Amino acid sequence: MATNKAQTVKKLKGRLAGKRAVKKTDQAITARTATPRSTSKQATVIALLNQKGATIAAIMKATGWQEHSVRGFFAGVVRKKLGLPLQSEKIDGERIYCIVADKPSSAKSKPADVARRAA
Repeated sequence: MATNKAQTVKKLKGRLAGKRAVKKTDQAITARTATPRSTSKQATVIALLNQKGATIAAIMKATGWQEHSVRGFFAGVVRKKLGLPLQSEKIDGERIYCIVADKPSSAKSKPADVARRAA
């Protein structure tokens, strides 16, 4: 009976040999060597925001995104994922968004915020 079990295990290993899962070390090497593309839509939006700033309409035109997608990108990627400080100003009836280099992002918790929450 032991030989029958050993044969079954060998058959299963043989079947799974072609479906080898990617090792974590392989994934880590791939992640480290990957570089961001300078031609991506994300890079385009970040470049627009780093210059003098941009309106949502300008970003929509540059990327082909809808308005809600641009707003979601601001909240999810620019503020949360990248941690960049995004500032908006209303100039001549248009809201202009820009990345401010000297301020830390409000998405990250500050020691003063933590103290206020504890009180």
